[in-house]
Amino acid sequence: MAAGLLWWFGRKLDWVEVGRALSQSDWRLLTLATLIICFAYLLRALRWGALLAPLGPARLNDLFVATTAGFGAVFLVGRAGELVRPVVLPLRDKRVRPSAAFVTILVERIFDMTAVVVFFAISLLWFEPTGVLRSEFTRVWVAGLLLLLGSALVLALLMWFRRRSSGVLAWLRRRLGSPSLVPDRLKKLFLRLVEQLAQALRVLVDARELAFVSAWTVLVWAGITVANLLVFRAFGLPFGLPETVFVLGWSLVGSLVPTPGGAAGAFHAATATGLILLGVQRNTAAAVSIVLHLVDFGPAVIFGFYYLLRGEINLSQLRSTAFGDRVAPPDEGADPQEVTRQERQLHEVPATE
Repeated sequence: MAAGLLWWFGRKLDWVEVGRALSQSDWRLLTLATLIICFAYLLRALRWGALLAPLGPARLNDLFVATTAGFGAVFLVGRAGELVRPVVLPLRDKRVRPSAAFVTILVERIFDMTAVVVFFAISLLWFEPTGVLRSEFTRVWVAGLLLLLGSALVLALLMWFRRRSSGVLAWLRRRLGSPSLVPDRLKKLFLRLVEQLAQALRVLVDARELAFVSAWTVLVWAGITVANLLVFRAFGLPFGLPETVFVLGWSLVGSLVPTPGGAAGAFHAATATGLILLGVQRNTAAAVSIVLHLVDFGPAVIFGFYYLLRGEINLSQLRSTAFGDRVAPPDEGADPQEVTRQERQLHEVPATE
């Protein structure tokens, strides 16, 4: 799929013109954009720590290592690399359960998708379409509105689940308690994931926590937006924030395709399409999309290899670790009192707030 998408992306390009556009870009602005993306990874780690807080503490250094390793894996192997983050963090910090890391990443993705959809919808209100964009604007506006409504519906369902989690869990235990072909271990793992998801979703019904995590999310995407804007300016494109967020929406759609290379081909084609709709010449749009892809994902790959060479990420442990959740015994570095606290907390999911 990745090869086919890359071929489709580049089949009509004049690669001499693409190379010329790349050579004429401002490397100083590209360097600044890369540094901002690195800072955005730190903001992601801080936000992840805020999401994990109801389930237990985690060290910022471990959160940053796991975050950059995870995004580096996404670049190398596609969306399957998302599983690296919830594996690396528990390997480095025995206090963090794999299932807790996993469900908080799901919640993080909800915040990310909602933030980009909202920004994208707002960007459609900020600028008037011109040129080729005018004929396509109505369909793009309808798509943005549907995405916004879909995000609101998902959030409403998750808030309902959080408030009714006690009843939902009781119903699931009754249903899964009857004999079936599903192994008991998988049933227990599923229930544990649902329990911890309910705990992690407390952020949606607690005004203070919701404001805190939302603020981190706005900072993360503000940093990414500014970095993308600097990339556009490096190629001489006179874009403002509305145009930048508009193209960012296209990039996000492309990045959802689970191909290796961080949605290679799909990211480039989607980003270039957004730029072309804004009147950018096809070869320049291709050059911008290539650089933007490297700026957004490249730093994570460098960080990942750095931590790998330093021995802070153990590949043999990554290969051997299963998602069967367990509490680390004292001789593996876990605090017995902390373990008891986590076990007790998992079964204290209130029915309402």
